[in-house]
Amino acid sequence: MASYVISIAALKRNAAILREVKEAAGCKLVLALKGFSCWKAFPFIREDLDGCCASGLWEARLAREHFGKAVVTYSPGYTAEEIEALLEFTTHLDFNSLSQWFRYRETVMAHPRFKSGELHCGLRVNPQHSTGSTPLYDPCVPGSRLGITADQLEGADLTGLSGLHFHTLCEQDSDDLETTLAELDRRFGHLLRSPQFTYLNMGGGHWITKPFYDRDRLIRLVREAREKYNLEVWLEPGEAAAIHTGVLRSEVIDVFESAGHRLVILDVSATGHMPDVLEMPYRPDVFLAEKEHRRPAGEPTQPAVTFKGETYVAASGPQSSIGSPQSAIPHRLGCPTCLAGDVIGDYAFPRELKPGDILVFDDMAHYTMVKTTTFNGVPHPAIVLQHEDGSLETIREFTYEDFRDRLG
Repeated sequence: MASYVISIAALKRNAAILREVKEAAGCKLVLALKGFSCWKAFPFIREDLDGCCASGLWEARLAREHFGKAVVTYSPGYTAEEIEALLEFTTHLDFNSLSQWFRYRETVMAHPRFKSGELHCGLRVNPQHSTGSTPLYDPCVPGSRLGITADQLEGADLTGLSGLHFHTLCEQDSDDLETTLAELDRRFGHLLRSPQFTYLNMGGGHWITKPFYDRDRLIRLVREAREKYNLEVWLEPGEAAAIHTGVLRSEVIDVFESAGHRLVILDVSATGHMPDVLEMPYRPDVFLAEKEHRRPAGEPTQPAVTFKGETYVAASGPQSSIGSPQSAIPHRLGCPTCLAGDVIGDYAFPRELKPGDILVFDDMAHYTMVKTTTFNGVPHPAIVLQHEDGSLETIREFTYEDFRDRLG
């Protein structure tokens, strides 16, 4: 049975790094639920983080009910009913446009939690400084709907607001944050220096737990911002909390040849279970799990989650067509839906795959479970926690009824 398996030990390692960074920088750091919202894992990281950031009411409710600390909420658009509910518990409520803020300002400012200082409100701003390479994930493209540009704020009545929020990064190092902060200061520095503004949310996209990430520079940048503007700084990484903590285990259903390709059908779907493979596009690392106890030669890489009694052989890139004398045998990994493009990619293995083989897709904890579907009625993978002693706890298995009841 296909399953997402999340390592509690790996989650705790990431959370410890995040805690170390936030304490050194003197800032607040919350988990972005849009990247990772497996709430049964929250107890293992709750103590290291300051709360969660939410992209709307449902995520905010999840944060309140299962994380229990700060709830930082931002959405490109709220309904009146969502505002009414959020006012009762969110700690920060950030707006995407002046029109939304003006529509709800009177209601917000009349609420007892706003009057008492339990609730703070801010605006998402667009520094108009693109640093990423994938337009799909760039909120600073011309005509972006995400955030207010500096010219829109000229002469505006900002009564009631106390924070600015930007989110422009995606899987990036702190050098891109440094250039973004310089542009932010040029366009919005006069507001940040005003006593009216008491917090700056630097959003997510910071790859803090990656080995190459320059954490010392991040700490310096946060400290400089706190001192320059005399305000509180918030960070809201999602991927950094869950990166290298989970895998998607799948089984080979069929292997056949067509037009010079060795085609593999798996029991998981790219479009249904790892959509970034098609959207980014993203090429995951893949391992063949073998039931042998001998380790491959050299110092092999391993997936984020390993099982006792298994060894792992990393797939390489496609080598050549069928019949090549190369030792690595190319396979095209496909999926069981009717979507012609539901293909994960071409990978080469040291032997021919066969039905029943287990393939492990690495780094599948973030932006997978939060985006999955039951398209074509393909069974949804189970969700499993691997505890620090190696024991496995299945926290959710999906059934036909989950598929049936979603639409009726």
